Amino acid sequence: MNEIRNLIVGLDFGREYTQICYFDRKAGEPRSLSLKAGASLYEAPTVLCRRPEQGDYVVGPEAGYFVRETGGELIDGLYEISGQETEVSLEGVQERPGELLFQFLRGMLRYLGVADILRNTKCLAIASEEMDPVRVKNFRFALNKIGFADEQVLLVDYDEAFYYYAMSLPQKREILNRSVGWYAFQEDEVSFRKMYAVSPGSKPLMIRLGEAQKTILPREDKARDAAFLEFIQKTLGKQNFSSLQVTGKGFSQDWAKQSVKQLCFQRRKVYSGNNLFARGACCAAKEKCEDRELKNIRFLSDSLVMEDVGMEMQVMGSPVYYPLVTAGQNWYECHKHVEFLLNKTEELVFIVGMLGKSEKTKVSMPLQGLPKRPPKTTRILLELSYLSPKECHIRAVDLGFGEFFPSSGKVWEETVSWQEENG
Repeated sequence: MNEIRNLIVGLDFGREYTQICYFDRKAGEPRSLSLKAGASLYEAPTVLCRRPEQGDYVVGPEAGYFVRETGGELIDGLYEISGQETEVSLEGVQERPGELLFQFLRGMLRYLGVADILRNTKCLAIASEEMDPVRVKNFRFALNKIGFADEQVLLVDYDEAFYYYAMSLPQKREILNRSVGWYAFQEDEVSFRKMYAVSPGSKPLMIRLGEAQKTILPREDKARDAAFLEFIQKTLGKQNFSSLQVTGKGFSQDWAKQSVKQLCFQRRKVYSGNNLFARGACCAAKEKCEDRELKNIRFLSDSLVMEDVGMEMQVMGSPVYYPLVTAGQNWYECHKHVEFLLNKTEELVFIVGMLGKSEKTKVSMPLQGLPKRPPKTTRILLELSYLSPKECHIRAVDLGFGEFFPSSGKVWEETVSWQEENG
């Protein structure tokens, strides 16, 4: 790993294993990072080894060694820990989940071999199976403690990582007219989902991942092959697919003789491997901080904020619309801080428009108890942050107006669902 400037990194934080990809600018694509020089070792167990005597933590392939050879304490279940709020007990020591994430992520990033990871990283994207409010909070804590600024970091779930990976393939334009199929294995269970354009030709173009269809496969090779073949025929039917992706433990071409032929039927492009989410995270980071080729496409994930939120303001004496939140972003990326002066009003009025709809609605928030002052002598700090895809927390603070009108210290807070406000 020798790229040390403008580094773009994707990390798959999985239940069992974690992988890292970096964007190879010469090759123009993500590359999986081997965790051992001269070897094809791309997966590290998602565990920590705590060494009480040294007072430190070890990650990656070395973690198992220190547990076996030196009696280090194994901390597994990091994925589950990342989604909890309660502290973890380690031989009498209480640790915050975010602190353990900090130790793990810092240790994994060292495998990049970059001396100053903060200065040389343009964007780090982390993909995980789920991104709920608690997990996002713990990731943010860990990454901020490492030293990453919020604008250097992108968090995506597996669905979104799959979207960015698929849209990075050479046949991206075909995807817009046809569909992409995704077979995800979890040992004996396999699920199928279809990614497709909801309304071809519309602007912005809406892309969605359909509901999963699932089946359980037998373990004996021939029966497993036959069952998977039947599942492929059922899920693909006669539809056109530009490509098919096969991921997860449980799939092998050693047993999938007839089913692989069916996957490749009609010259469909088929990709298999376990680095899709790390690559997808890397592609997401590249798109966010450099390419912006997908600006006219919206991926309709369950994490998406579905409304534009703004306010009418006066700038240089002219009325303008000032955007606060843009539809199409993940809820955990939507944060806004802005200061402005009130002019003959004691309420905040938000302009809300739903994604894909032309009409807009006004939503008011009274500032009860606001001190009486002349126009344009009350400065307000407004903060918007999302607690979930549908819940927005609003916080307004009276900053006063210098020495002439000191701050009253009043704070107004409200949690709203814009969709409910729009009826």
